[in-house]
Amino acid sequence: MAEQLDQQRIEKLFSTHVPDIDSVVVEYVQGYLNDAAKTIAATGERDATEDPIEDIIRPMLEDTGTDENGVSKLCAVFSQMLLDVEQQAGAQKKTTLSKLAAPVNMAAQLAQINKATKASQIGTTDLAHAKGRSVASQVDVKKLRKAEARIAAKLEKRGIRSRYEASKLINENPLDDDDLLMRVNPVLDYTSTRDKIKDVKVEGFDISFSGKRILTNANVHLIYGRRYGLIGKNGIGKSTLLRNIAYRELAVPTYISILFVEQEMAGDDTPAIRSVLKADIFREQLLRDEAAINEEIKKLESPEPLDDRGEIMSKHEIDAKKNEMGDRLNSVMTKLQDIESDKAVSKAGEILNGLGFNSSDFERPTKSFSGGWRMRLSLARALFCRPDLLLLDEPTNMLDIPAVVWLEKYLRTWNSTLLVVSHDREFLDEVATDIIHQHSEQLDQYRGNFQTFWSTREERRKNQMREYEAQMQQRAHLQDFIDRWRYNSKRAPQAQMKIKILEKMPELEKPEDDKVVTFSFPDAEKISPPVLYMSEVTFGYSPEKKILQHVNIDMQMDTRVAIVGPNGAGKTTLLKLLIGKLDPTAGMVHRHGRLRIAYFSQHHVDQLDVTQTAVGHLKNMYPGNTDEEYRRHLGAFGISGMTGLQEIRTLSGGQKSRVTFAGLAVQQPHFLILDEPTNHLDMESIDALTNALKLFNGGVVVVSHDERFIDSVCTEMWVCADGKVSKFAGEGIKDYKKMICPDAP
Repeated sequence: MAEQLDQQRIEKLFSTHVPDIDSVVVEYVQGYLNDAAKTIAATGERDATEDPIEDIIRPMLEDTGTDENGVSKLCAVFSQMLLDVEQQAGAQKKTTLSKLAAPVNMAAQLAQINKATKASQIGTTDLAHAKGRSVASQVDVKKLRKAEARIAAKLEKRGIRSRYEASKLINENPLDDDDLLMRVNPVLDYTSTRDKIKDVKVEGFDISFSGKRILTNANVHLIYGRRYGLIGKNGIGKSTLLRNIAYRELAVPTYISILFVEQEMAGDDTPAIRSVLKADIFREQLLRDEAAINEEIKKLESPEPLDDRGEIMSKHEIDAKKNEMGDRLNSVMTKLQDIESDKAVSKAGEILNGLGFNSSDFERPTKSFSGGWRMRLSLARALFCRPDLLLLDEPTNMLDIPAVVWLEKYLRTWNSTLLVVSHDREFLDEVATDIIHQHSEQLDQYRGNFQTFWSTREERRKNQMREYEAQMQQRAHLQDFIDRWRYNSKRAPQAQMKIKILEKMPELEKPEDDKVVTFSFPDAEKISPPVLYMSEVTFGYSPEKKILQHVNIDMQMDTRVAIVGPNGAGKTTLLKLLIGKLDPTAGMVHRHGRLRIAYFSQHHVDQLDVTQTAVGHLKNMYPGNTDEEYRRHLGAFGISGMTGLQEIRTLSGGQKSRVTFAGLAVQQPHFLILDEPTNHLDMESIDALTNALKLFNGGVVVVSHDERFIDSVCTEMWVCADGKVSKFAGEGIKDYKKMICPDAP
């Protein structure tokens, strides 16, 4: 009886009906059909409660995006093949009613269900881990889980449930969206994908989010080894595009490993350097295999080693087993040498040092770090893993200037593909080889860094406008001829020809005019000096550890100061002392009796009640004005129309920042103290904030890592480091960068 289906026929069917399907899916279906055929052959009939073709195979094939007609033909043939097995089994059952010599080992048969390939040298490959690093399965896991539940229930009745191994696709712990985004791709053997073409080319795709169209018939082409900067206005959908790529909702080849760094990692008791090393799952698996093989060899060297049945092994069996273990160990050791596993610890330490971690931090548990530092750990894990496609969303937001300089230098040597969302023009100039501009539901690609894009974009827009205006003139000329002569018997044929020309002419769209974004702070009333100063201020959260010592600063209404320095040096603490949120342990902070200070925190988003509207938030925080006045303040920062009446949770990060800026304006401040104000703003908004601060007639104190913003707004710089605050003697931010990083460009 033909319990084993014709594998060559199945492969031929796939190549005929769905030739572009992934070979991993082909292997999965082959294994699943064979197991189903064995089950039918053993029982003599199909289970009436399940249909392996319709419940498992058809949804899986449809989810891969292949031709539906081809899928239907395939499923029809597969159903017939299983029906033939059932008929043969029924015929044999009628003629042979002898008792089985031994019970059918259903567990052994069904344990192979959902296995994509046989055991490899370093473990067992399943559909989730095949072909290099991670394969994002196109299987509908919910449907697969439902089918596995039916199988499990059936085996439970037969008393063999405990030996059944379900698919690893559904056997893993469920992950929420953030865990899934931050999870490093499972790796089987990334050395096997080195010679594959890893370009990403997706054409004609649409993306929507919450009913809003993000991209329409868009195209993206990422060439392996190039570094792409993705830019666009706040709320345009840049992060949504990255998530779609990370979740493989776009057709990215399955052998290309992807890692998206967006959220901070969860904290636990794992030491920082160990969390980075664990990110390379392939290396971790090899080390586990090495330990397991050595343990097995150690057992074989005992006086009377036992086999799997618990019986004493013969000398011949021991020698054969040792040879097998030796071959496997050699293979594992070769792979460890190939990936330079012995250098992993020093490499992880170098990355952590570059991102601002001290050597003393390496053994600290990850849960002891703040959110910003855990975000750096996520970035360190990604850089350590070196995925084929690295996706970064505003990576410089949580970094100080030394770390930004180090990251720029590190990414310039990045050999894989990089796609980074950033509004930091200096960072994009240093890192990007190409720019992708997202606008008007489209993606436009430009060669070169941001500066090249900025000049090329304007020239391209002028050319598009010339083409559009020329076509409009031609259309007007044709239409005028048609209107004039279409009913004239002598000229009617010519008019008809003009109509056809007009119909066939491709319709060009008018290039979109850039909307000018403006921010506006109300004028501050004058107050006489002294306005704000510190005298011999010392502060520490504990007597043993002083953060700031003997600080003396004096600020007037025309002050324009940037405070720079490494993370953890006390910049934010200094701002909190200025606004009175912290009291000095020694010394004095003097604030004018009528002085109003508006403070922008770098964690302002966490302080918003996202269930409220923008207008409602201002009402609760700063009562006493009318709705119209609140909306006027919001409008001064680009939150106009119905946007001000939307729940804050529906706004982008940049729009939430604008709501916070509107709150500062409501306070009618004399001084603006801003901690990383550009973090979530797009380039147009950063320019608008820059202009607004230039026009503001009050004092401005800024903590920022944005070089262009500092140079444009501030007239002096203070360096906060080693517990002291001192005025920088250089000319500007570039001199400061060269001072702290001599090899900075």
